[in-house]
Amino acid sequence: MLDLPLLNEVKDIAIAAGAEILEVYNSDQAIAVSRKQDDSPLTDADRRAHRLIIDRLSKLTPDIPLLSEESDAIDFSERKSWQRYWLIDPLDGTKEFIGRNGEFTVNIALIEDKTAVAGVVYVPVTGVSYFGGIGLGAWKQDLNRPDAVASPIKCRLMEQENGVSIVASRRHRGEDLDAMIQQIEEQLGKAAIVSMGSSLKMCLLAEGRADIYPRLAPTSEWDTAAAQGILTAAGGAIVDLQFQTLRYNTKAELLNPYFIALADPLYPWQQLLDKQ
Repeated sequence: MLDLPLLNEVKDIAIAAGAEILEVYNSDQAIAVSRKQDDSPLTDADRRAHRLIIDRLSKLTPDIPLLSEESDAIDFSERKSWQRYWLIDPLDGTKEFIGRNGEFTVNIALIEDKTAVAGVVYVPVTGVSYFGGIGLGAWKQDLNRPDAVASPIKCRLMEQENGVSIVASRRHRGEDLDAMIQQIEEQLGKAAIVSMGSSLKMCLLAEGRADIYPRLAPTSEWDTAAAQGILTAAGGAIVDLQFQTLRYNTKAELLNPYFIALADPLYPWQQLLDKQ
């Protein structure tokens, strides 16, 4: 398990990667986009952030393996023996980056025994960092504030009388998600729906601004790990549709199952969603 000084050093690495991203983002030139094998977009900002993070993390913790979205593929036969590793998305929300809407992040997570135990999510455009670790706590820091002091954050408890706030993906809705939202509203009343890109959705839960984020569309492990570490440290959870904790490095493919992020895991969400 990492300690707070190491977590702060990882946060600084994410901030430095964010500076690389902003150099591309703020350029007057059009953002050049290529395509990866899975047809997802790739920009120079992804590459620059990846190189910086890999270089600095490998020097900071040379004994811990690294897996980045932009790394060469590492076969499961090798990584299945990893008990501890860094899982990185150098630029989460590349489509948001290309669209220049600001909703993209740098994600760095520490995985131990298939569990996301700590994470850093940095928002380059706003200068806001979310970071936390199980047993350490969770914090939010705004570098643009005069004091830039990190403030503790915590998930809120589910209180029906105040209504429910549901976070949804800006780009991935669909019939299944609409049906789940309707199901929640039938039990709890009209919901406030917040649409947002990247791992910021889970950070909203971690800082007490939303209650539930169902994701019924494909994601990869590096999309969720950092925010899961923060959310868990803040009192929340991410579970699959059988309400089992989302785990990492358990199979050859790096796709997550559909999942639900919860601010208050003790609330009977499973019972509510099982009702027909």
